Amino acid sequence: MENPIKLTEKYERNGWPSLKRPDLKPPAGLTLPLLTSVERIRSHTLSSQGHIACIKDGAYSSDVFTMSANGSWLSRISTDRTLVPYWDDETPQWSPDGNWLAFTLNGHVHIVPKDGGLPKKITDFTSSASSPRWMPDSKGLIVSFERYDADQLLLTNIDGDYPTALTNDTIGDHWDANPSPDGKFILYNLRRFDDLNRLDIILLEISTGKQITLYGKSSVRAISPKWSPDGKWISFIAQEGQREELYLIKPNGEGLHQFTKGGHDIFQYEWSPSGKQILLVVNRNGSFELDVAEAETGKSVSLRSEVGIHSNPNWSRDEAYITFEFESPTVTTDIFKMDLKTKQVTQLTFSNPSAMQNYPFVTPEIVSYKSYDGLEIPAFLYRPVKSNSAAILYPHGGPKDQYGFAFDEVAQYFTAKGYTYIAPNYRGSTGYGKDFERANYNDWAVGDMQDCLHGAKYLRTLKNVQPDKIGIAGGSYGGYMTIASLSRDPEYLFACGITKYGDSNLVSSWAQCEKRLRFYTEIFLGHPSDNVKAYLKGSPITEAKNVQKPVLILHGLLDTIVPPEASEEWVEALRRENKVFEYKTYGTEPHGFLRRENLLDVYERMERFLDWYLLPS
Repeated sequence: MENPIKLTEKYERNGWPSLKRPDLKPPAGLTLPLLTSVERIRSHTLSSQGHIACIKDGAYSSDVFTMSANGSWLSRISTDRTLVPYWDDETPQWSPDGNWLAFTLNGHVHIVPKDGGLPKKITDFTSSASSPRWMPDSKGLIVSFERYDADQLLLTNIDGDYPTALTNDTIGDHWDANPSPDGKFILYNLRRFDDLNRLDIILLEISTGKQITLYGKSSVRAISPKWSPDGKWISFIAQEGQREELYLIKPNGEGLHQFTKGGHDIFQYEWSPSGKQILLVVNRNGSFELDVAEAETGKSVSLRSEVGIHSNPNWSRDEAYITFEFESPTVTTDIFKMDLKTKQVTQLTFSNPSAMQNYPFVTPEIVSYKSYDGLEIPAFLYRPVKSNSAAILYPHGGPKDQYGFAFDEVAQYFTAKGYTYIAPNYRGSTGYGKDFERANYNDWAVGDMQDCLHGAKYLRTLKNVQPDKIGIAGGSYGGYMTIASLSRDPEYLFACGITKYGDSNLVSSWAQCEKRLRFYTEIFLGHPSDNVKAYLKGSPITEAKNVQKPVLILHGLLDTIVPPEASEEWVEALRRENKVFEYKTYGTEPHGFLRRENLLDVYERMERFLDWYLLPS
């Protein structure tokens, strides 16, 4: 991304800054330094030899670690991997024989032997590479790189020998390679540039380069293609109807059928080594639960229905146990092991600081309210033990995302301070069917913004919330919802707003952000040259004059998703209209705040701002 405007780290304000309230104290037993000390353990995978590889997000790095599935200390494998948001990172990949581990480090694929050693770069032949996938012989690797302005696939090996191109066209991006058990074919996802709402499943014969489309339908996304262990079936997740269901098809294109029919989205899945069972992560109203299904009949039973987020399930080679990650509103993310015979669960990692382990965190309740057009909007409501009469509405990012039963340190901290906290899944959110998910297509900052405004009206009906003490705070698309809600609300339902790396001018941001985000925007709004009216309708930049409440703007200068120029434009518009704002940028932050010292500064600024403008004396 080019930066025509030179940006530097800064703090600016118009009006008095938010000062620390000397009459207010942190909630008993909880502090922001404590909450920001949590090192997230995530993105784990289990080898055929019973070793676990995972990522741990520390204060300054997202490094790779390994441990035994029988329990041991985490052993650091990489030492200089930069911080990466968990939602934008890759999972390390064990070779099928369990002797090698591959991962991306500093823009290149590296490997290390299972017993450790310095990571060895194997992709010197290109400027950058990522997403390694092992061939069945544990020697070859498929990696991704960019050519012809598209993501392509190539085949190399553990010695980093000059590669063989597997894809070499400009029709679209080639993702998520998965080799067949015999190593003769690969599956991959094709994201076609002529239909960005479409993801195809392609079968490629390695020796000839011949490709066939196994599955491809207009405006249907099929993801996560995998082989059954015997190579007789290919599985994938697709949203043909309202839900993301698991489908099966034979490699010759015959036998396509829907495998799951539970009426809930399938988030992730994994074949057992014998091919007799499939682990399923099922999204049930924001709780991602573990099921297991018989591959022959499709009959499934629950393995773990605890409210929270299960993810990344793995089978042991002998199918005696599984590993998975789990978090909930009351516990941080860790890796767990379940004995499949006894169903006993053992915690393998411990990310939760001791000071937080017995803290009475709040589990939100699911509520709903009607929006301006009668559409029912689901939301997660945190009720404080002792209310301070103020409330915060948090619109999630995305918009193709969902607020669920994950651990949310911001929600917990402000709930502990007495704030009522609500997180609506506005139209455009996932988890409620295709119609709901696509209800904001060509309609950004209109219907979804009204869903946020009506969330404020819902909060006004709660007996412990003072109507003029409601704020809105969000990041990314949630920051954009904050800007739109403050600019386009004649009732002034919010007393203040916080926007973290949010947008206000869709046209200029589309032009300045990286390619994948341009395409992401076009999924919803089309190309601006074809649909400029939707881009302008969704841009509140020209309505800064309508803002009547204070705004806190926070942005990282390394952001390539929502360019930092977006906040510069918004601040310039606010200054021109003489509005009250505070503006802080962070020179070392990408999209999302990752470094601990910056995250702590962000949370402290949010606390001062909300305490000043929402809490009575």
